[in-house]
Amino acid sequence: MDRERSPKRKRSPDGLARFSTPERPPHSPISAQQSPGLQPRSFLAADVEEPQFDDVQAAYHQQHEELRQNEVYESRSPSVNGIQKSASPPRERQLGYKPKLILRGHKKGVAQVKYSPDGRWIASCSADASIKIWDSTTGSLLQTLEGHFAGISCIAWGPDSKTIASGSDDKSIRLWDVETGKPHKTAFTGHHSYVYSLSFSPKGNMLVSGSYDEAVFLWDLRTAKPMRSLPAHSDPVGAVDFVRDGTLITSCSSDGLIRVWDTATGQCLRTLVHEDNAPVTSVKFSPNGKYLLAWTLDSCMRLWNYVEGKGRCVKTYQGHLNRKYALSGCFGVYGTKPYESAFVASGSEDGRILLWDVSSKILLQSLEGHRGPVMSVDSHPAERAIASGGLDRTVRIWRSDEPIEQTFAHEQLADETSEEVPPDMRAEMAEMAEMEQAAQEDREQGSEQEMEVDG
Repeated sequence: MDRERSPKRKRSPDGLARFSTPERPPHSPISAQQSPGLQPRSFLAADVEEPQFDDVQAAYHQQHEELRQNEVYESRSPSVNGIQKSASPPRERQLGYKPKLILRGHKKGVAQVKYSPDGRWIASCSADASIKIWDSTTGSLLQTLEGHFAGISCIAWGPDSKTIASGSDDKSIRLWDVETGKPHKTAFTGHHSYVYSLSFSPKGNMLVSGSYDEAVFLWDLRTAKPMRSLPAHSDPVGAVDFVRDGTLITSCSSDGLIRVWDTATGQCLRTLVHEDNAPVTSVKFSPNGKYLLAWTLDSCMRLWNYVEGKGRCVKTYQGHLNRKYALSGCFGVYGTKPYESAFVASGSEDGRILLWDVSSKILLQSLEGHRGPVMSVDSHPAERAIASGGLDRTVRIWRSDEPIEQTFAHEQLADETSEEVPPDMRAEMAEMAEMEQAAQEDREQGSEQEMEVDG
């Protein structure tokens, strides 16, 4: 069955990218039922009515560990095993995350938030064409980066935590010095439409970008020139990501496809598609590089084993609402050593943040506080903290200050349609928390109360 093509792109009076369909005016968000096409996070953020919402910002960037070679693409089984929807709602267990900081300053909705690899900073980007850098502990504003001519949909930290890249509806990519707040002299130009997603290679010498022009570009940071252009998809590219050793790139699109590419040759090594063929708005590699986590506009997150055979869906996480917006989330760890386990987190269009156990799919916690869709969620690379950014123009930081005795992480929900995620995945994810013992222990006494920080 042929999929409907994305609606034609139009330019609105405020300069932000818009999509329009005959059924809806150009300034309204487009329902997924009416069009499978993605929309820039920045313009969606701009569509929120101004007076009612606070400015919330939060971010996470997983810390890249020592690079290791992964054995991939050894053919074992050609079958694809889709995960059926659970008949009963997931059971919720509390992890102890509480609201700690509300960061205000953006004038329009927050499109994305990211922790720096060293955990010191949170970066947020917005439809107001700015990037803000915040202290992840105190919430104080370090820098406001301005220079783009339109809304910013995506940001990415360099592995040294000193450089940040931004992609804008002005079709350009810029690199910024975090300490000085100044952009590099040369902007990255070449995309023919809005830049929607960015990811640095682990060594920091390459940058991959995805755009509404349906292409994936691989950039040389020394020359600011594209090394390779991949005709990746037949619809706008929603997200791109590097695997932990930099040898692979993944991309996704509203055409319903997830692709895995060889970084060196540009060859497409895998194409993953679920039987429901829902538009895929975001995708990222697991910390150990063996799985892909994808967000789709049918209110599902799916964990894919792309290594074996032709690739297969091994887990489906449900409970959040995602029918209209391009949401994104993260991996994280919980529990006490040596029983640490992994969770996945996502925002929701009803204002919640949900956390599930990776293996059992148990709903661990649901956080409420945002006054509208939560576009982006990220977890601290070393501490028990997560950040979230939403269309209410705020960034929120949530912390679990006390270790949680893990008594239920290994409980499994009976599900004959799924298979267990191998233990090594959970073990390697737990490595992200090894720096926790060295983290700052004397947090402010007032951190137990929710604080607001103006930028």
